[in-house]
Amino acid sequence: MTANSKSTSSALVRIGSAARRAWPWAQRARALAEDTLESWMTSLLGEDFAARLERVPIALGAGGVDPFGLDPAWAKYAVAAAAFLHRNYFRTEVFGAKNVPGGRVLLIANHSGQVPFDGMVLGASMFMDVEPPRFIRAMVEKWSQTLPFVSTFFPRVGSVVGVPENARRLLEQDEALLVFPEGARGISKTFDRRYQLTDFGLGFMRLAIETNTPIVPIAVIGGEEQYISVGNLDTIARLLRMPSFPVIPQMLFPGGQLPLPTKYRIYFGEPMRFTGDHDDDDSVIEEKVWLVKATIQSMLNRGIKARRSVFW
Repeated sequence: MTANSKSTSSALVRIGSAARRAWPWAQRARALAEDTLESWMTSLLGEDFAARLERVPIALGAGGVDPFGLDPAWAKYAVAAAAFLHRNYFRTEVFGAKNVPGGRVLLIANHSGQVPFDGMVLGASMFMDVEPPRFIRAMVEKWSQTLPFVSTFFPRVGSVVGVPENARRLLEQDEALLVFPEGARGISKTFDRRYQLTDFGLGFMRLAIETNTPIVPIAVIGGEEQYISVGNLDTIARLLRMPSFPVIPQMLFPGGQLPLPTKYRIYFGEPMRFTGDHDDDDSVIEEKVWLVKATIQSMLNRGIKARRSVFW
């Protein structure tokens, strides 16, 4: 063995020895951090937060995650952060939570806000305000899987790529599935078109009929004012392969990157059931989709009329 080889071997031995000595300290530091986080969650969200976590059933595989990648540890901290914003920042009012049935359900909501805080708030509401508490599964755009970190984070907290096969399997597992039928068009609306629903896709209706799943229409109010978009730069969006590139003047000011503290209001409508052939012509499916869209638009109109202020 050469002198250099002996020196390298000796250095590796020393590094291994140091690592073994440091490992107990690292474990204690991790345990301390977890205890601190648990204490923080309890103090901010109340004693019932931990109790609700224990009541959420998750079918885990051998790797400690469910078949779609949901990790309870990640989901716990994600829902805690969402619940904090839901209760303390957006101060959400929830109406009709008792309308959400147990078992499989399709949650169909309007989409808004340039950044999808509406999905986060809905997830927090399903966990904090609905009985029994649920972890929702959200359908996300395929392009999100091309983003660093996001492509890993989304599956860990329960989101799945929005393709029919994934949605069908989740409903067969009696999950609560959140779908925004407006897709990226919903969050790309400018301020002058706020709370005006764009075209709904037909896929959710075919899925509901095929799987005999009730649809709960949801109106989310508050998201349209959190970021004031005055236009979209389509050329830049295409270059970045994004669904849109909104022009939001408030982001030019210090702190403007945060959403405005608008007051959210969530209205859960009564479940709707549809029958027929899920392979019917588009014209037949469109009539049923129109009923859901019209219901949500009516709920939005009534909710906006009832509120006294965007912020209070």
